[in-house]
Amino acid sequence: MYGFKEVDAAGLETLKTSGACVLIDVRTDAEVSRGMIDNAMHLPLHLLPIKAQDIPQDKPVVFYCQSGGRSAQACAFMAAKGFGNVYNLQGGIMGWMRSGKPLAAVA
Repeated sequence: MYGFKEVDAAGLETLKTSGACVLIDVRTDAEVSRGMIDNAMHLPLHLLPIKAQDIPQDKPVVFYCQSGGRSAQACAFMAAKGFGNVYNLQGGIMGWMRSGKPLAAVA
């Protein structure tokens, strides 16, 4: 339908543990300053069109935002660009925290 899949916090934890995914936070700088998921790359949604070519296509790519809306837009954009292994984190970082998962401090 949309060309991307959904993954929950447990599924993301599995992907992260295996080291088999690229995790991208599409929130604003202000949102990211409050913490992010460990090992995530920060790429604000508005910069995605000009940075998309830098994202590897040989690994699953998981996008997240605050609640899942903006990251779904990022997933749809990347799927339209031909990325076949794109995931949206269900519930965004809020869903991640509701699952009891930790946040990393931002330096």
